[in-house]
Amino acid sequence: MFKKILIANRGEIAVRIIRACRELGIKTVAVYSEADKESLHVYMADEAVCIGPPPASQSYLNIPNIISAALITNAEAIHPGYGFLAESARFAEICQDHGIVFIGPKKEVIENLGDKARAKKLMKEAGVPLLPGSEGLIEDEKQALRVAKEIGFPVLIKATAGGGGKGMRISYSPEELVKNIRLAKMEAEKNFGNPGVYIEKFIEEPRHVEIQILGDQYGNIVSLGERDCTIQRRYQKLIEESPSPVVNNRIREAMSRAAIKGAYKVGYVGPGTFEFLLDKDGKFYFMEVNTRIQVEHTVTEMVTGIDLVKWQILIAAGEKLDLKDITLRGHAIECRINAEDPDNNFAPSIGRIEKYIPPGGPFVRIDTHIYEGYEMVPYYDSLLAKVIAWGKDRDEAIARMKRALNEFVIRGLKTTIPLHLKILENSSFVKGDYSTNFLARRILVEE
Repeated sequence: MFKKILIANRGEIAVRIIRACRELGIKTVAVYSEADKESLHVYMADEAVCIGPPPASQSYLNIPNIISAALITNAEAIHPGYGFLAESARFAEICQDHGIVFIGPKKEVIENLGDKARAKKLMKEAGVPLLPGSEGLIEDEKQALRVAKEIGFPVLIKATAGGGGKGMRISYSPEELVKNIRLAKMEAEKNFGNPGVYIEKFIEEPRHVEIQILGDQYGNIVSLGERDCTIQRRYQKLIEESPSPVVNNRIREAMSRAAIKGAYKVGYVGPGTFEFLLDKDGKFYFMEVNTRIQVEHTVTEMVTGIDLVKWQILIAAGEKLDLKDITLRGHAIECRINAEDPDNNFAPSIGRIEKYIPPGGPFVRIDTHIYEGYEMVPYYDSLLAKVIAWGKDRDEAIARMKRALNEFVIRGLKTTIPLHLKILENSSFVKGDYSTNFLARRILVEE
């Protein structure tokens, strides 16, 4: 087992990893930017090292400084959390070159699954259901038009190195496709340094459902069930739940088999998430694999009783998976609370938290890094906290979440708490009858 781990991240996920390490008896090293010197993870870790100025490019993405911090503190392993360098094959390789364990998949696995076109090819070989689309990258407009004619409009243009909705464009006609190909390539080049794009059939009114898998270094891979991440704004998840209100045992087992086949194909080790689109007929199609711990791993932990972050560390240390008879018990929902103003086009809210009273009570969990007096800075994402509620069924989980959000007090900043309450009260959400455009069509149009 590791004696000391460096956490190459910030915010709530850094706090989450420190807690897992403490339970395992592992010392921790926090790294922080000059803007984060008062952050909770800095206080909680056994040691802390400043790695640069506030911009992420000079701190949390600064590989030489992070490696130096690990070497001077004698950390044996680095946990990348999510975001920043968590899915960087180069960072994984540099860790290995310096004799430091990267707590995540191998460099080759990250490369293969990080390139969306290459990932699709591998999943096709593994027999995972794919959306109809281009075999590889789109070279020119003529090829794009030919593919679109074969699969039928509407089509979705996607950046091969993309994520978070960047480099994605929906086209309903040949004219729109020609224009959007150019725009998507420019956006992909700007955001990812790679202009490569491919085309898929666009599914209207889909659900976004993902399977959580866990693999060890000895070829054992298990599925921990699904999470429904359909409630989104601009491809960014807002609410996640497990199990999905529309996934039955037949679909769950088929999705799990597909994810495990895909994981075996690439030799996957650690926690990973296979994302699928689910259509109205119950057919599902592979989207991508996230080769890291997910923001929403919490709902899986609540319904399985399995600590995913601890298992991620144990697997990296060479432990063998011994999870048997995995069952989903009850229902869990997560709301991501962001420092944004929903009434002002989700403008970021920065400043000092004047009052902070977190919710409590049975079966309510808060993952956060904030406290009264904490200063929200403009350099990073706007996530303040994750509120997770468990119930014996979905109705109880929703009621418990509403109670928790009504208790939650954050003053000094605008937050998305009122938006979440509005979603939870919506009759379509309560019935489980919604798709990925729910927020735009059912909530924001009412305002």
